[in-house]
Amino acid sequence: MGKKEKSTEGEYLAWAKAKSVDKKAREAKKSEDFVPGTSKKDAETRLEEAKKIDPNAGIKKKAVSYTDEQVQHLDALEHIRKRSGMYIGRLGDGSNQNDGIYILLKEIIDNSVDEFIMGFGKRIDVTIDGKLVTVRDFGRGIPLGKVVECVSQINTGAKYNDDVFQFSVGMNGVGTKAVNALSSRFRVVSVRGGKCTDASFSRGKLVSQKSGTLKVTQPDGTYFEFEPDEEIFGKFSFNMEFVEKRLWNYAYLNSGLTIRFNGRDFVSENGLLDLLNGEIAGESMYPVGSYAGEHLQFAFTHTNVYGENYFSFVNGQYTSDGGTHLAAFREGFLKGVNDFFHASFKSEDVRDGIAAAVLAKVKDPVFESQTKNKLGNTDIRAWIVAETQGGLDDWLHKNPTSAQLMLEKIKANEKLRTELSAVKKEAKEAAKKISIKIPKLKDCRFHLDDGGKGEESMIFVTEGDSATGSMIGSRDPSFQAIFSLRGKPENMYGKKQSDIYKNEELYNLMMALGIEQDVSGLRYSKIVIATDADNDGFHIRNLVLTFFLGYFEELVTSGRVWILETPLFRARNKKNTIYCYSESERDKAVKKLGSGAEVTRFKGLGEISPHEFRQFIDPKTMHLTPVEVQALKNIPPLLAFYMGKNTPERRDFIVHHLKEEIDA
Repeated sequence: MGKKEKSTEGEYLAWAKAKSVDKKAREAKKSEDFVPGTSKKDAETRLEEAKKIDPNAGIKKKAVSYTDEQVQHLDALEHIRKRSGMYIGRLGDGSNQNDGIYILLKEIIDNSVDEFIMGFGKRIDVTIDGKLVTVRDFGRGIPLGKVVECVSQINTGAKYNDDVFQFSVGMNGVGTKAVNALSSRFRVVSVRGGKCTDASFSRGKLVSQKSGTLKVTQPDGTYFEFEPDEEIFGKFSFNMEFVEKRLWNYAYLNSGLTIRFNGRDFVSENGLLDLLNGEIAGESMYPVGSYAGEHLQFAFTHTNVYGENYFSFVNGQYTSDGGTHLAAFREGFLKGVNDFFHASFKSEDVRDGIAAAVLAKVKDPVFESQTKNKLGNTDIRAWIVAETQGGLDDWLHKNPTSAQLMLEKIKANEKLRTELSAVKKEAKEAAKKISIKIPKLKDCRFHLDDGGKGEESMIFVTEGDSATGSMIGSRDPSFQAIFSLRGKPENMYGKKQSDIYKNEELYNLMMALGIEQDVSGLRYSKIVIATDADNDGFHIRNLVLTFFLGYFEELVTSGRVWILETPLFRARNKKNTIYCYSESERDKAVKKLGSGAEVTRFKGLGEISPHEFRQFIDPKTMHLTPVEVQALKNIPPLLAFYMGKNTPERRDFIVHHLKEEIDA
């Protein structure tokens, strides 16, 4: 061998040349192998299609000066009408229990309940006749000289006066004003000492006002009637089940109060204990325990259901998202258990399977929004922790048999957690071998723990690659994730909890959601089940819901699980396209478009093109139906009937309820 050439830097030139050649060869090969998945023309066409469905397309930019004349002033009621979401949250048509029409009803009843809390009036009469709502209480009545101001001027009322209202729900001076502004007609009559003031409004504007002495003596109190404005809410209707559930909550929270609704009385003698018994009838492992202090009340028990279920209230307001009072109760409950049993149980062992109702009366409640779903007061923690601990300790001493059953449940939870930890570890190791990345998950950028940016985060649980393909091309990757099922997941009804960790697909779903340890790790604000509108799609939907309701019930009861409704039909002519979610909508669309209308029936999500699909998962335009549970006691028999082994009984039910279906 000859002597090797050497560069001045000490590196052999032959080796340097070889590296240079190899690098050039690799780059050339990479360039030859790469073939774009789309042509330039495809990209241009797709871009144009995307621009066509831009909801702002066609809006011309106006060249206007920005001067004093452009600054607008809205009076308070005009502002409520223009920015109604700030005051009542969502609008809706009445199909969701959180729709605005129920918030209007709540705001009026809250005032009447506040009168009862202060010791005036033991009955409230409520009627709903079509779209017209009336509420009559027998409290003190609004002072006659301030009736109009109290229902039409923001920040006017007696709720700021501690001598008049100490534990009020409506502390912001907005409630009745919002109802007034958002109603096509609104009337208030106050009766005090044989005299009255009667005022009528339309969309917040005073129409008439009169005062005088009553010809026939009536008890003191206030009468309201209103009709939500269809200009704001569109076509709507009251769901009486939702109304009755709200009224029962008022009754449970105010023992001694009678609410008469359309002639039926809602009254509770035992308060929160009645609430919990009504929710979990027959499911409790020991008789429901309760504590009733002057400003704190709670009821509790354990069931065989996985997870935790709470019903929390502040001054009569249902706080669906909990808050500082609920966190303090949970902390106090854990301390009370450990002190009584001289133990150091983990929080998950003490609380798994718990069902509890909590009411805190707070003088100056600070809610995180006008809709009052979550309490923010931090100064109440020490008090609630201590009183919960003391109240629980007292109950455990007085109920030794129930205390023993609670201890057995906690120890069973501890044993199950230990067994599960081994199964979870095996599942986690198996998942690592598959891939560092969760299979079938197309994640988004922001998640629930990212604060404000993650509040709109959602994950679509869909079936198959076809539907996933349509969604990937139309989702917003900032806050919309997709998890694709391979097909029909296993029916997990009646299986042990450890079995779900041995199911590869369901474990991947749990990892995607962040709940493989517990629901506190949930990564998304909404879990949206998106399946085809056919029998297979409905079956998959039921299987997924069985999984959630059986093992992660809290996700459903806390309002995290939703169903995506996609159009069944597309009706169009040369000028217009209308998407229809029912056969009746299709018929109306065909009538509107004329005889030349072309109708397409969508049988699967994959049949909808990505550029069309975008509007169906855009938060501003998509149709979501919440998965709601009217009472916890309904879940076990429901799952047993539809997902259990009672095949003959279920077959008979289907035969007797079968409807003729025609696929167009």
